[in-house]
Amino acid sequence: MVNQTLARRYAVAVDMIARERAIGEKIAADLTAIAAAIGDRGKIYEFFASPVVPRPDKERLLTEAFGEKVDPVALHTLLLLVRKRRETLLGALVKEFLALQRAARGTETLVMTSARPLQRHEYVELVEKLERAYGKKFEVTQEVDPKLIGGVRLVMGDRRIDASIAGRLDSLARELSTIS
Repeated sequence: MVNQTLARRYAVAVDMIARERAIGEKIAADLTAIAAAIGDRGKIYEFFASPVVPRPDKERLLTEAFGEKVDPVALHTLLLLVRKRRETLLGALVKEFLALQRAARGTETLVMTSARPLQRHEYVELVEKLERAYGKKFEVTQEVDPKLIGGVRLVMGDRRIDASIAGRLDSLARELSTIS
C-alpha cells in the first residue's frame, strides 16, 4: 500500500513551486504524462520501481526520456523520487497533486455513469443542478454502463448517489433479504 501521507507531502511541495512559478497546469499535464508513460505495472514500471536497478542508471534513462519534453520541475520531481527511493509514490503523488490543483480552482471531480449516453441538454441540466446544490464546480467524466438499465449513478469525491434502476433493484433485494 502506498503511503498517501508521504505522497501528499511531496505533492504539496511540488504544488508550492508550481504556484510560485504560475505553472500548475503545465506541471499537472507533465506529471500525468510521465505517470501514464511509466504506468503502474509492466516492464517499464518494474524497471522504474526496482530497487536492484542502480539509481544513476534510472536517473540517466529518465532524463533522456523526459528531459526535453517536460518542465524541469516535473523532471526534478521524478528524479527526486528516484534519489529518495520513493518511486512507488509516483501515481499517488500525481493523484494528490491533481487534487490540490482542483481545490485551488474550487472544483471537484464528478463521475457520471448512465445506462445510455446522455443528451447534451440532459447532461448540462444535471451538472448545473449539482453545481447549484453543492455550491461547487465539477470536472465531469461521463461513462456509459448498460447494466444500470436506466437512471444515473454519480460519484463526487467520496459521495455516491445511485439513482439507477439497477441500484434501486439492489436496494430492494437487500431489504427483502432482511425480512425473512
